[in-house]
Amino acid sequence: MRNLKSLVVLPLAAFLSGCNFVVLRPAGDVASQQADLVTISTILMLLIIVPVMALTIFFAWRYRHSNAAADYDPDWDHSTQLELVIWAAPLLIIICLGALTWMGTHLLDPYRSLDRVSSNQPVPAKTAPLVVNVVALDWKWLFIYPEYGIATVNDLAAPVDRPISFRITSATVMNSFYIPALAGQIYAMAGMETKLHAVINEPGTFEGFSANYSGAGFSGMRFTFHGLDKRGFDAWVAKAKSGGGDLSREAYMQLERPSENVPARSFAKVDPDLYRAILNMCVEPGKMCMSEMMAIDAKGGLGMAGINNTMPLTYDKQARRGTVFGPGPAYVAGICDIAELGGEGPQDAKPRLPSGPVVGAGLPKPDLARVSLPPLERATYLIPRLEKNS
Repeated sequence: MRNLKSLVVLPLAAFLSGCNFVVLRPAGDVASQQADLVTISTILMLLIIVPVMALTIFFAWRYRHSNAAADYDPDWDHSTQLELVIWAAPLLIIICLGALTWMGTHLLDPYRSLDRVSSNQPVPAKTAPLVVNVVALDWKWLFIYPEYGIATVNDLAAPVDRPISFRITSATVMNSFYIPALAGQIYAMAGMETKLHAVINEPGTFEGFSANYSGAGFSGMRFTFHGLDKRGFDAWVAKAKSGGGDLSREAYMQLERPSENVPARSFAKVDPDLYRAILNMCVEPGKMCMSEMMAIDAKGGLGMAGINNTMPLTYDKQARRGTVFGPGPAYVAGICDIAELGGEGPQDAKPRLPSGPVVGAGLPKPDLARVSLPPLERATYLIPRLEKNS
């Protein structure tokens, strides 16, 4: 494999690099392995295609009408030797392609953490990957660095020979995150998170873009990726911390508005819960997060059959704060309380609407109350509300 690469792959990549064919000569180990797969697969297929094309020309010339010296055998219909060659050669190539595809599918799985930095260098022990949260917007890219508490727009950097762990989502329609010099493309989808692991092995400046059409400003949805040494990356982080404002939820909602050909910019401080809110589609204050809605649905939903199942979301929320819905406050679709219970049964209960300041979607924030009625009887007095899990 190594000899084949040195004899064929590298000269071919060097020849095509004059056309800036970065796919065949990338700067990242993952993209380099993908380039090897493309080249080796092409060569294996050419082992059949080239002889077939050559034989097509040969037979057309050899058995042309004017060639009276050519053998004429109209009764010939079978050759075991020829059949073996015709079927064995493609079968062997298909087996080789299948083996390469199977290994590449597992070894180059974008969700798989890297076990090497380059072909002769494993990932050093106790090396933590650089985590970058990627958000596709209309029509720009937002990159959040949770380790450093910064964010950038259309500007991405990573240190050389340090594994990178991308967490990718979209705040709009589907896009495709692609840096040809680093690794293959992977889709960014709203309400979903995809992952990509990669590493850059050479310093330099490379282009990244969306490889999936997403509207009017798609052609300008490009960004710059910097491969930097450790000192250069530290300087890049320091510059981002000193030259930008704060990316709060309110600032993000302004940034999220569609805009075209956006210049690179940075934010010195980021809301630590912003990416989770973007992923769960609940950046706006008072909006239920998708993860919370799924948790409620998993308990039976907010219909009559699920009212009893949603009660635990209320009664023990103080004890479980920070362990169920995350570290920050979140709005859950709860159930309105019964303010006063009189007598011994539900017939004596006196329901009332909760009072308090308006939150979320215009519903009042109720006071918590403990309701000890049986589920079906209690359901008679329940009214939908929004309760802030804070």
